[in-house]
Amino acid sequence: MEWLGISYRAIGPELVLAVTGVLVMLLEAFSPGKKRRDGILAAAGTILAGVVALTLWDEGPRLAFSRMIIVDGFRVFFTLVILLGTLLTIFISWTFLDEERIPPGEYFALLLFGAVGMTLLVASNDLVMVFLALETITIATYVLAGYRREDLRSMESALKYFILGAFSSAFLVYGIALVYGATRTTNLAEMARLVSGSLGRAEVVLLMAGVAMLLIGFGFKVATVPFHVWTPDVYEGAPTPVTAFLSTAPKAAGFAAFLRVFSLTFAPLGIESVADQLAAHWVAVVTAMSILSMTFGNFIAIAQTNIKRMLAYSSIAHAGYVLIGVLARDWAAVAFYLLVYTIMNLGCFAIVALWARRGDERVLIVDYAGLGFRQPMLSFPLAIFLVSLAGFPGTAGFIAKFWLFKSAWGAGFPELVLIGVLNTVVSVYYYLYVVIVMFFREPREEVARVPLSRAFVATLVVTVVGVFYLGLLPTRVFAILNAAQSLLAVGMR
Repeated sequence: MEWLGISYRAIGPELVLAVTGVLVMLLEAFSPGKKRRDGILAAAGTILAGVVALTLWDEGPRLAFSRMIIVDGFRVFFTLVILLGTLLTIFISWTFLDEERIPPGEYFALLLFGAVGMTLLVASNDLVMVFLALETITIATYVLAGYRREDLRSMESALKYFILGAFSSAFLVYGIALVYGATRTTNLAEMARLVSGSLGRAEVVLLMAGVAMLLIGFGFKVATVPFHVWTPDVYEGAPTPVTAFLSTAPKAAGFAAFLRVFSLTFAPLGIESVADQLAAHWVAVVTAMSILSMTFGNFIAIAQTNIKRMLAYSSIAHAGYVLIGVLARDWAAVAFYLLVYTIMNLGCFAIVALWARRGDERVLIVDYAGLGFRQPMLSFPLAIFLVSLAGFPGTAGFIAKFWLFKSAWGAGFPELVLIGVLNTVVSVYYYLYVVIVMFFREPREEVARVPLSRAFVATLVVTVVGVFYLGLLPTRVFAILNAAQSLLAVGMR
């Protein structure tokens, strides 16, 4: 594999996003309040970053910046998923910014800076870079969660997010320190080489403690049980477009890093190595996290009356499903699932954001009564997204879950697959309950028609088409991801 030193091309998408974010802030400083201009510039920068990322696809696995950055097919794919989530969040946010009458420049800039951290995270080949990227993400998202400064719920959610986020970051950085103390390196490729052999007893103990700390840190970032406690309150209190962003793009980035650190660097080798000793422990812990996340998330979601809290617990359950793919070490299945989840969840939150109004967000499930045939442009897409989240055949959600479960079954986790299937059946109840309320319950008040902006229509088109295209014609995406997966191990050596 070609080794590179400084290569600005390797961080091209990040540079485009960062420059666009700075431009948006400068324009806002000298000519404030131009939502349309700032939104168009932010969207254009995100699209340009995606084009730059695509140019890296065929270059093959290579390293840059003293082996801290990796360029491979999965880095590019996850970057595109993050950019898709960022772009759709920008579209969703236009109506929200009009309603709330808050400055658009800083808002769009924070979205872009958060996306910079996420794309750097999926490109990280070093634990120091992983930590820096995660902190870039969290600083931007802390501010976004509390962007409505006059709303006490928003401020409360931001404060909880900040305190628990700082706590998890402490675990993460302490874990990195322990791992470095055991291996004398923070580079993932070098670490993989070292743990494929043997280390002294003291080093193995240090390494196990460090890996445990890393699991806690990553568990918080991707919202798995028992590190999920921030999720419902933050999702409920944050502005709805911000909740859409938090539930998708950071989750994709976090799982990409989780995969690179655990499923590749500390992967079991089938020999008497340090990696196998580590895997015996982290696989058991992640299995428990997966089962608890699926079960707790789905059963608690049933009791929710607030649709944002319901989707928050749903996201915890989906994190449990993704962990099944992590355990199966099937990167392609995990990447596909996260792409599908990003599309479905952003579609749901787009409709929740549009249905809200100033002074009354209408986030109770009963607020959706009568929406069915009175607002078909909202109700039918929302029903499609919910059915897909439940995993009904013909939708992308079904294909994504089927691929994950198939991989796990082949990898020797049949019990986990059975638990996943049973939890999927449980989830059908609360997803279909919202659909029943929309189509078969009378509204509490007259349902006024909601005007649809072009940005919102574009979001609906992309998400609805994505759900059916990936559900009915996923073969090409499968082929792309499997090709990228075949080069993955080569890229780390």
